[in-house]
Parts: sequence; structure tokens; C-alpha cells
Amino acid sequence: MQLFFELSILFFGVTISLTTLSYAAYWYESANRDPGLVLYRFRLTRLVLAASLILGEAACLMATILLHPIGWFNRKLPPLTREQTPIILLHGLFQSRACWWWLKLNLRRHGHIALHAIALPPWKDVEVLTERLAKTVDTLRHRHGTCRVHLVGHSMGALIARNYLQIRGGAGKIERCVFLGAPHGGSKLAAFALSPLGLLLIPGSAFLQRLATAAWPDRTGVLNIYSIHDNMVLPAENAFLPGISNAEMTGMGHTSLLFYPSVIRRIIAYLEEPQP
Repeated sequence: MQLFFELSILFFGVTISLTTLSYAAYWYESANRDPGLVLYRFRLTRLVLAASLILGEAACLMATILLHPIGWFNRKLPPLTREQTPIILLHGLFQSRACWWWLKLNLRRHGHIALHAIALPPWKDVEVLTERLAKTVDTLRHRHGTCRVHLVGHSMGALIARNYLQIRGGAGKIERCVFLGAPHGGSKLAAFALSPLGLLLIPGSAFLQRLATAAWPDRTGVLNIYSIHDNMVLPAENAFLPGISNAEMTGMGHTSLLFYPSVIRRIIAYLEEPQP
């Protein structure tokens, strides 16, 4: 029992420390771009915001880490239904399918049961993962008897969705797509990535340039949700995507986007909007 308690304290401390370090990098970047921020760094409102960001993000990160192994197991295809558009969920770098449990729970509460999360191992090539997405899209389309499906991608998962939509010609098979905390312009923290897949996120990479210059499909609705307090997309403005609909959030970090009620409501509302 004592060993479990000590390991729990260690895990909590490491998670808090990593989250604090990421926000220290966020602050360093922000203050160098706007030196005036230094004058207000010790104001009570700033300190409260910093504490809430660190604690909230650390709590969400701990939840995804603890549940991570659950995402390793193969999942059955979603229940067969011809009344709904299937929804495919694409997790981020070093996450697993288990990170979607809260969003899936809320989607089911709104009657969406045709949900399928794809495993995206960080040691795989981006084109291999895009091909995995393409096969899943076709499988669900044929199984449910529908022409198109929805995509929801977080972080690197969103860029794999973009690769499929813009480069690999999958736009005609996707009805609506939601991006969460996607590093569209890359992240300066990608230099610390431990996998070749993560290195694609270095600002100015050939992969990101290819996505930036590719045309957007006309028939696919796209919503980009990002937070100006994202601690992993550095600078946070790199999560903004010109030319499409953007929803700016505040007071939440990178992993928190998977859990905060305002984000969940926005996703569900967008997926349920009547077709124009």
C-alpha cells in the first residue's frame, strides 16, 4: 500500500513538472514576442490563470496516461446503423485511442453510436497512417451504406486528416471534419520529439509546407478548434488555420481540449448542424 502511495505521488509530481515546464516554454515564447507581458506577470489574475492552466492540463494529462494502455487493444467496429454518419476519431502523437473516452461518452449521450477510433502509433510513417485512415473510411462507408463519414482529429491526428483530405484525395468521402489543437504551423517543441513522426511538426517542414499550399476541398465542412493557451503548440497561434472556420478557446491547454465542456459542446453542435 505504501509503495502504491509513493508511486502515485511520484507520478503526480512528474506530470505536474512536465506540464509546468511546457507552460514555462509557452511563457518564454509569449514574453519574447510581447515584452510588455513581463510587467504584469505577478498580478493576482495572472497567477490564478497560470495555476488553473497547469492544474487543469496536468489533471487531463494524467487521465490520458492512466488510460493509455486501454487503447492498445483492438476494438470492434461500431454498431451497424444506416441512420447515422459514422464518426472516426484520430488521436495525437504519443496518445492512444483511450484519450477519446470522454468525447465518445458525450457523443453517445446525443445519440451518436457509430464511433470508431483509429490507433496511430508514433513510430509509423505519416503516409502509412494516412493509408490506415483511408481503409477505415472505406470500410465504414461500405458497412453503413453511407457515402461519407465525419472525422475528428486531435493534434497530429488532425494533420493526418488534412493529409487525407488535401493530398490523398479523400475529400469526397468526408462530410465534416473537426480539428482540435492541431499544430498547423508546427510547434517549436517538436525539436524535442522522440519519433520521426514528431519531427514533421517542426515549423517549416516539407510536410507542413505541402499541407499549407494544398487546396481545401469545397464539399467538406471543416471546423478548427484551438486554444490560445495551448502549451504544446508553440507559439499557440500556429494552431490557427486561415481560410476555414476557426473557434478560439481560452483557459485550457493541449490535452484539456479533449475534456472541457465548451469544446465538447462545440464539436457536437457542429456535427449536428443541418447541411447548408
